[in-house]
Amino acid sequence: MVVEQKANKIFEPLWKNQSRYVICMGGRGTGRSTAGSQFILSQLLAPEFFRCAIMRAIHGDIRHSLWRELNDRIDEQKIREALRITDNDMKIEYGQNTINAHGFKASSGSHSAKLKSLANYNTVVIEEAEEIGEQEFMTLDDSLRTVKGDIKIVMLLNPPAKNHWIIRRFFNLKNSEQEGFYIPEIKPDVNAIHIGGNWKNNSANLDSNTKARYEDYKNTKPNYYCQMIVGLVPEVVRGKIFNGWELIDNIPQEARLVRFGEDYGWFPDPACAVALYYWNGGYIVDELAYGTHLTNEFLAGKIKEVGSALTVADSAEPKSIEEQKNKYGLNIVGSEKGADSVEYGIKVVSQKRIYVTRRSKNVWDSYENYAWKEDKDGNPLGEPCHEWKHAMDAIVYPLVSLSQPEKGKMSIHRPQWSGFNRR
Repeated sequence: MVVEQKANKIFEPLWKNQSRYVICMGGRGTGRSTAGSQFILSQLLAPEFFRCAIMRAIHGDIRHSLWRELNDRIDEQKIREALRITDNDMKIEYGQNTINAHGFKASSGSHSAKLKSLANYNTVVIEEAEEIGEQEFMTLDDSLRTVKGDIKIVMLLNPPAKNHWIIRRFFNLKNSEQEGFYIPEIKPDVNAIHIGGNWKNNSANLDSNTKARYEDYKNTKPNYYCQMIVGLVPEVVRGKIFNGWELIDNIPQEARLVRFGEDYGWFPDPACAVALYYWNGGYIVDELAYGTHLTNEFLAGKIKEVGSALTVADSAEPKSIEEQKNKYGLNIVGSEKGADSVEYGIKVVSQKRIYVTRRSKNVWDSYENYAWKEDKDGNPLGEPCHEWKHAMDAIVYPLVSLSQPEKGKMSIHRPQWSGFNRR
């Protein structure tokens, strides 16, 4: 079968380069999803072995992104009848070659998919790759081990902040003309290529209103313009929730242990346990455990190694709380949640002076990246991003509880407030 697709020239390395990792990271309007779907379709129809997973953080989100793009390419080429397409499962077959949709999670808040089932795939295309955690990516990467064809992982994304794992792992950063923003350059010692660009590389395929809106962001939303339109890497994540925290080397002798905090997780969401100390008019956060596949026994053990104080944990998992209380001997309660408890907790913590020990790497990374969700035009959606919330929740729970009476389960008495600064 012969098809003709006119691909944007900047994406030619998708077909020509043999690197294991292809990072398509630039500004909006570049045509990354279109190029990704063109690449996938061309490889599906080629005679060589091709087994491809199209992926996003949540399985269902694929239907309105890469799956729709693939169907558009198929209809443009008028080849639908030549393919075996199962829409419900988002699967396409042509001879021995296949495309299958896989999510890192089946749905929001659910456990991860079985990424080990991708062992015989040789190509993975991940859309919105900045939403994927490093542990999830590593699990996927380690699962790909077929010898039937060259393995290629294609990541499609806008540039995240400089502390994001994709930036740290694959890129060096060079100062740009815009203060607080960097030009990404692929590291020489990684088996990867970077395809950048912005809407100007795809101008012929964009209407005049879209181009005018993109340029208008230069004046109305300059930070959004530099990151999402130009494609630069920002120093600080947009919409950062907490600011002003300080790093300290060690816990001073005079600091007083007042609480422990826990947020439960398994995989891909990590669990986190922290100790909280009162010192110098503020609170010291010390990370005790952070990671995936951490059992309740392990977390309880880490807490009991430090000392005795009340632990305040995520009340969404009462079974874990009861197990740690009755089986592992923790003095533990659940922090009650309500309709406004997330914003109230953020408000409480924002009013405190916070120190973090230098060994608390995951807590500090979470602090640097914890931000408000935004829509595609940079407007806040009123809830924090999920990826970095786990360590922050483990801190919020005990800090909120400190102003509440210790009578069984914590009861949060919420004052009336509004309008705190969502920077």
